[in-house]
Amino acid sequence: MSLFDRLILPNGSTIQNRIAKAAMEENMADADQAPSEALMRLYQAWADGGAGLIITGNVMVDGRAMTGPGGVVLQDDQQLDKFKRWARVGRSGGAQFWLQINHPGRQMQANLGQKAWAPSAVPLDLGSMSKLFSMPHAMTPAVIEEVVQRFARSARLGEQAGFTGVQIHAAHGYLLSQFLSPLTNQRTDEWGGSLENRARLLLDIVKAVRAVVSAEFAVAVKLNSADFQRGGFTADDARKVVEWLNDLGVDLVELSGGSYEAPAMQGDARDGRTLAREAYFVEFARDIQTVAKMPVMVTGGVRRRPVAESVVASGVDMVGIGTALAIDPGLPRDWRQGKDSAPQLPPITWKNKAFAALANMAVVKFQLSKLSRDKQPDPTVSPLRALILQQLAVLWRTRQYRRWVQKRLV
Repeated sequence: MSLFDRLILPNGSTIQNRIAKAAMEENMADADQAPSEALMRLYQAWADGGAGLIITGNVMVDGRAMTGPGGVVLQDDQQLDKFKRWARVGRSGGAQFWLQINHPGRQMQANLGQKAWAPSAVPLDLGSMSKLFSMPHAMTPAVIEEVVQRFARSARLGEQAGFTGVQIHAAHGYLLSQFLSPLTNQRTDEWGGSLENRARLLLDIVKAVRAVVSAEFAVAVKLNSADFQRGGFTADDARKVVEWLNDLGVDLVELSGGSYEAPAMQGDARDGRTLAREAYFVEFARDIQTVAKMPVMVTGGVRRRPVAESVVASGVDMVGIGTALAIDPGLPRDWRQGKDSAPQLPPITWKNKAFAALANMAVVKFQLSKLSRDKQPDPTVSPLRALILQQLAVLWRTRQYRRWVQKRLV
C-alpha cells in the first residue's frame, strides 16, 4: 500500500490518495456564522494542493454551543447557499470534502454568554485559566435527545449542500469525548457508568446520522485513542468503541487524542507519557486496526513524506496532516512530484504549558490567516506576536458572535 494509492470506502466511494487535510479550527465565519470569503480562499488553497480528502474545521450543530467565536454554524438552511459554494470550492480539485460536525460541551468560553452543557457538572481544570470557561450544567435527557437530532440535521444539510461526507467529532475533550470519559461523565443513568452507557450518545448519533443521509454519503468518526489523563478514556476503551461502530455504517475512523486539559494532539500528554515527534498516534492506530472493519486514519504531527509512507506501509489506511498543510497547502502535490518538502514550526518551549499550547494554536492560525488572504505563510512568526494577534481576533469575533445571537433573538 502506497501514499498515492486510491482508497475505496465501505460506502463504495473513492478517495484518490491516502493523504487527508485533517481538521483545524479556523474561526473564520462571517457575521452570519456562515462560511466567509476568507474561508473560501483558504479552502481553495487546500483544494488545489492535492490531498485526497479535505475535512473542515469545527462546524457547530448548535449556534448556542461554540468551540470558539467565529465558528461556522450549520443548524438550519438559512445560509445553505454559502455552504453550497464552500462545498464546490473544497471539491474543485477532486478531493472528497467532509464537514466535521461538533458540539463543545464544557469546552466553551464563558464570555460567549451561553449556557454550557456537559454530561456532568465537572468544570475544566486549567489552573488560572479555568475561569475562562463556564461551569457546565449536567444535560437532561431532553437536551441529550436534542443534541442527537441536531447532529443528524447538520449532516443532512451538509449532504444537501454538496459535501461528500461528515466526520462526527468524538475526540479532543469536546462533548462526545466528555461522555466517553469517566473523568467527565459521572452520570448514574443510562448515559453513565459502564463504557457501553458512556458510548451510548456517540452510537445514537451515528445511527441518527446514517438514517437521514444517503448510502453514498460518508459517515466518519474522530475518536480519541486515549485521554492521556489517569482514570480517563483508555486505548482499550477506544478498541471497544470501534468494535461497536463496526456495524453502524461508519466509513472511516480517525484516531487522535487528548483534550484542552491534556493536549496530546500537540504532542503533550498530562499522564507523563512521551509521544513521538511525528505520527503521535500511529501505534494506537495499528492496534485499533486489528478490530476495525472500516478504514483507519491517524493524525498527529506528520510532516515528512518518509514518515507518511511508513504509516501507510504499516497498514494504516490514511494519514491526516494538519499543521504542515497550514504552512504548505501544496504538500501532497509536492510529494507526488518527488519533492521532499517537510514544513515545520519552531518548537515553543515556554515553561507555562497552557500558554505554550495556546501559542502553538495561535501560530497555526496565523498561517491560516495568511493563506486566507492569498499570502505566503510565515512559520518563523514570533509565538508571542501570534498569540497577541489571536487574542485580539478572539475579542473581535466574540463581539461579532454576541451580535449574531442578539439578532437571532429579536
